[in-house]
Amino acid sequence: MIRRGDNLHTRLVNWAKIILPLVALGLLSTVFLISRKADISDTIPFAEVDLAQRAHDQGVTNPSFAGVASGGEQILFRAASVRPDPEDRELVLAETAKASLRLNGGGVVDITGQRGQASQIRKTARLEGDVQVITTTGYDIRTDAIDTRFDTLFAETPGPITGTGPAGALDAGRMILTSDPETGAANLQFTDGVKLVYNPPKSKE
Repeated sequence: MIRRGDNLHTRLVNWAKIILPLVALGLLSTVFLISRKADISDTIPFAEVDLAQRAHDQGVTNPSFAGVASGGEQILFRAASVRPDPEDRELVLAETAKASLRLNGGGVVDITGQRGQASQIRKTARLEGDVQVITTTGYDIRTDAIDTRFDTLFAETPGPITGTGPAGALDAGRMILTSDPETGAANLQFTDGVKLVYNPPKSKE
């Protein structure tokens, strides 16, 4: 014998199984409708500006230029990126510029700078910003800027240098790297008030 109370309880349970999920679904939908919608177009202006700027600047990433000097030395110029100079179309402006000079005698001169500029027409390049010059002969030089050429072995600092060499620490008002007109060998000179702190080689015991 089924009692009325049991029948009512059973029907309430069955209705609850239907109504409660619907209520939960409604609450969940309300949460999504109330929450702020993500505007996926927020990032679009940045991409458009970057592309427009690149198109305007005509920039190139990771370029390199290689040549052979009149004396046979190999010269390589590289940069993280370059773009035309808006004031001088014969120049390109470079970021993280590097120049490598491979000498006939087998030595190498590596020059790096935070930025630079180069002209293939003028066959010149300047590196600026914490310039470092390292040679395989033992020199490690720091300066603000250095001028180089593509057609001949030439590098010159317009200002003072400081660094170390095989003989010790040195300071000078100017550094010039050229080739000897008679032998063609690389010739590194320091001028305009050279100061050298000599470090004698350690004797072997």
